Amino acid sequence: MLRLILKRLGLMIVMLLGLAVITFTIANVAPGDPARLAAGPDASQEMVEQVRAERGFDKPVPVRFFIYLGQLARGDLGTSVYTGREVARDISQFLPATLELVLFSITIAVVFGIPLGVLAAVWQNKAGDHGIRLLAVSGAALPMFWLGLMLQWYLALELDLFPLGGRLGVFDDVPPKITGMITVDALLDGDPATAFTALWHMVLPALALSLPALAAIIRVNRAEMLEVLGRDYVTNARAQGIGPFRIIAAYALKNAILPTLAMIGLRFGWMLGGTVLVEGVFDFPGVGLYAAKAAVSSDFEPIMAVTLILGAAFMVTNLLIDLAYALLDPRVRNQI
Repeated sequence: MLRLILKRLGLMIVMLLGLAVITFTIANVAPGDPARLAAGPDASQEMVEQVRAERGFDKPVPVRFFIYLGQLARGDLGTSVYTGREVARDISQFLPATLELVLFSITIAVVFGIPLGVLAAVWQNKAGDHGIRLLAVSGAALPMFWLGLMLQWYLALELDLFPLGGRLGVFDDVPPKITGMITVDALLDGDPATAFTALWHMVLPALALSLPALAAIIRVNRAEMLEVLGRDYVTNARAQGIGPFRIIAAYALKNAILPTLAMIGLRFGWMLGGTVLVEGVFDFPGVGLYAAKAAVSSDFEPIMAVTLILGAAFMVTNLLIDLAYALLDPRVRNQI
């Protein structure tokens, strides 16, 4: 197990280095003059050149890249050219909101996806199976931003069941920051009403973000359950008079859940990237909205930092899934 962790950590460093190369190259070939952006629209050419020299934009690109790598090694994610604020400080402010939204979304996808996948397999080719498969196909086909807009229009504007966006209402007090996740901080502060309000604000963006993952989990779990339910040991269990619930819970689902775990890990990373669209639609103040606003301003330091942070989070999630895979399946553990 230790060998797997060390091997994956080494691979993560190589992949993050490759990601840094790609994002830095894109930032330097994209149109726009960061020195002009930093100096301001009314700055003279002399002031622009002064800013260019002060911030190192006049150095050759390879030199700037190695300076950038040195900054990353020290934990310095750079400074926003547009706002002048440290990117690391901004991300520490916005990342907890994104993690809170993604965790809530993946919880919805897992809690509903696994049972629906099991039921679809048990009800194979019956009306219930067709209905669940229609939900899965719809979830995979609908674009998240379109789904988010439809949820806003119908559930927020027409029925007035949920707020249009944001993390809390205008007149709600923000709990003292402990983790940055409002629901957790409110509960730790003994304020369940604020936690419920924050959770209520997350329902619509979480539904938009979770539906594609829900669809994928249903399809994978249904396919794996059908394969497992057709194996000889399940047939023998039925012949011995074991009840259907015990067969599913103790025999079939235990073996069918492993590929679903891998799918959950992949979808968690995919959700982190998908927050750029969903947070924009719902004005949810996470790193996705932060990166989208930076992109509009051609402010590349925050974009590069957010890409690296989300890439690292995706890799760590997949490492945790691989470790869970190895713990649950002795065959995988023996191959390490």
